[in-house]
Amino acid sequence: MPRQLGLVPPPATRRPAPPALVVVAHGSRDPRALSTVSALLDRVRALRPDVPVHLGHIELNAPLLPDTLAALGDREAVLVPLLLSRGYHVKQDIPEMAAASPARTRLAAPLGPHTLLVDALQARLTEAGWGRTPRRTSAVVLAAAGSRDPHARTDTARTAHLLAARLGVPVIPAYASAATPTVETAVRTLLARGRRHIALASYFTAPGRFATECAQKAPWLAAAPLGTHPAMAELLLHRYDEALTAATAAPALASA
Repeated sequence: MPRQLGLVPPPATRRPAPPALVVVAHGSRDPRALSTVSALLDRVRALRPDVPVHLGHIELNAPLLPDTLAALGDREAVLVPLLLSRGYHVKQDIPEMAAASPARTRLAAPLGPHTLLVDALQARLTEAGWGRTPRRTSAVVLAAAGSRDPHARTDTARTAHLLAARLGVPVIPAYASAATPTVETAVRTLLARGRRHIALASYFTAPGRFATECAQKAPWLAAAPLGTHPAMAELLLHRYDEALTAATAAPALASA
């Protein structure tokens, strides 16, 4: 076949790099928190090696979120709060930090409530010994950090409802600070209902002071924090994808 001259193959099209995923953690003085979050981000990177993954803290740990965003320059980024409910950090702190940065950002929803969190909570309870007692005498206290924001309490209550439906036992949300009931009060309530085997589900993303204090108040067994459970990495990516989908759909809706 004669060789055709003058035909130049078209240049290979390169896909644009996806927006960065910036996981926004609260920060903690407990060194276990930073190591846990770092390991969780490694899980996220393994699941989606094409997505640039970064970490920014609201306080207490480096890198702080403003520094992470400054390093990104004017790149696109999706901020995914490593937080379990709506509250002041999601509504005020993170948006204000994002607005002050040169990066083109969009804010994803907090992690909770979601069934993937229930998967992780159930797994942590099972690891701690849950499931060896009759349901009629068993119950769970869902221990969370607490917030004055009513939306945060609504979100935590929703997770408690989902966990109760999954386990088939009563689940009462309780708080380490800023909200009621406390863990002690929730335990007394369940004991008064005849529930003798009361487990504590640790509704914290990583070890820290609140998680430790709540675990010490467990009358029977206490589960570990959510930590690096695979469902947590999946959920971070789900919130990232969800935010990107919403951003893509918005212009189409506006032009409809």
